[in-house]
Amino acid sequence: MEDHIQMFEKVNPSHPDKVADRIAGAIVDLAYTKEENPKIAVEVLIGHGVCHIICESSVSITDDEVAPIVDRIVGVKTALDLKVVEQDHHLAENQKYAIRCGDNGIFKGVPVTKEQQLLTDIAKKILYVNFPTDGKFIITSNDLVICQSNAHKDEIKQRLEYLGYNLIINPLGEWTGGPDVDSGATNRKLGSDMADSVTGGGLHGKDLSKADVSINIYAWLKAQETGEPVELACAIGNTTVDGKPYSEIVEIAREFINKIGGFEKFAEWGLIR
Repeated sequence: MEDHIQMFEKVNPSHPDKVADRIAGAIVDLAYTKEENPKIAVEVLIGHGVCHIICESSVSITDDEVAPIVDRIVGVKTALDLKVVEQDHHLAENQKYAIRCGDNGIFKGVPVTKEQQLLTDIAKKILYVNFPTDGKFIITSNDLVICQSNAHKDEIKQRLEYLGYNLIINPLGEWTGGPDVDSGATNRKLGSDMADSVTGGGLHGKDLSKADVSINIYAWLKAQETGEPVELACAIGNTTVDGKPYSEIVEIAREFINKIGGFEKFAEWGLIR
């Protein structure tokens, strides 16, 4: 697929929405320590000293287990409001005897462009290494827009001016960032995670039985391999997708997640890493 000039936004793991994704991912990681194939869905809303979490789970998840996760990822002591309920018994029955699609969904995997990978590399290997605080970045054909909290314009400029883009750095001025400035919620930064790829659901806070996770990963990987967009759809309960057993797609996604270090690590940068 030929690269095209476009706009692309990337955020780093300290953005409040990514903090929420990371907390959700860490709770899914916790569930996988308790069961080989847990069924879990986690929604997180965090900001201003409090973290609200609703968790539907087939395994026990406790306040004592989740509180340290939240404090570690946020970086400060945070009040926890956790609600855990069992998975709906109808959905549980659907998955009882076979690995079936855990939801309806539409999915489009698209090859990553040079601009998208460049911005991801800038965000991950230059900016986040030196400024591990809330950051939000945009690339166009001419401009590189850097909104980076707790960092001076001159220091950022020195690290990036060699790229040759018109640099627009902290256009509103210096700022603090983080969940004390802005709230964060799971799956609000899918454009950053997926670029031109499309999903009818969200990537984070869900186990591998969920099509939103496994088919998105599978479609994205196939698009990178073939260099062509991949469009797929499924219905809840399907046992085959794209001519493959759904269980095989789940294992492809599991290998990807394990390779990068788990669901929390997946949440840091999404599919474009």
